[in-house]
Amino acid sequence: MGLYEQYLALRIRRHDVDLPEHIALVITERDLLERGAYETLTDFFEWAFEYASRVTVYVSVLDTAAIPALRRELETMNAPREVAVRDPDDRSRADAPIQIGIGLGGKHEFTSAVQTLAESVEAGELEPEGIDDERVEQHLVFPSEPDLVIKTGAERLSDFMIWQSVYSELYFTDVNWRDFRKRDFLRAVREYCNRSRRFGR
Repeated sequence: MGLYEQYLALRIRRHDVDLPEHIALVITERDLLERGAYETLTDFFEWAFEYASRVTVYVSVLDTAAIPALRRELETMNAPREVAVRDPDDRSRADAPIQIGIGLGGKHEFTSAVQTLAESVEAGELEPEGIDDERVEQHLVFPSEPDLVIKTGAERLSDFMIWQSVYSELYFTDVNWRDFRKRDFLRAVREYCNRSRRFGR
C-alpha cells in the first residue's frame, strides 16, 4: 500500500464513527469488458472486507443477451468469500457475504415482492393488513440495506436496490472502473466517515 493509501487508512481509523458494515458497488456491463476488470473487482472485495462484512455489486446491463456470460464469469471469479449471483430469471433470495445482481433492477425486485404478497393474499394465506415493511423485505432478493453505495463513472445510481438503499450514503466518483484504485475506495470510506447519518430524519 502506497503512502497516500496509508494516510487515507489512518484518517479513517482516527474517526470516532461506525464504519460501513455493508458496502455496495454499482458498475456496468461495459465496465466488465475492460482489461483487468475482474482483477479490479477481486481487489475491491479485499479492500471492502477490511471494513465491511457484506458486499453487494450491481451490474447494470443494456444487452440482456450478455447476462449468461457475465454470470459465468462472476460465479467463477477468484472471490475471497462465498458469492451469490442473481439475474432477472433467478429471483431466489441471495444471502452470502458477496451478493451480485446482474441486470436485476430494483423496480423488478420490488414488483416481484409485491406480486408474491398479492398471491398470498389471494390464496387466503395473508391478510392485506398484514403487509408491512418487514413482509416486503422478506421477499426481496437482496435482504440487507447497504450503508455505503459507491457508483463509478457517472452521477447516476441506476435502477439499483431502490428499497434497500433509501437511507444509504451515496458516493459518486467520476473515476471509471478501469482506473479505480484502492485510494479511490478509501476516499469513499473517508467521505462516509465524514457524514452525519440521518436515516431519513
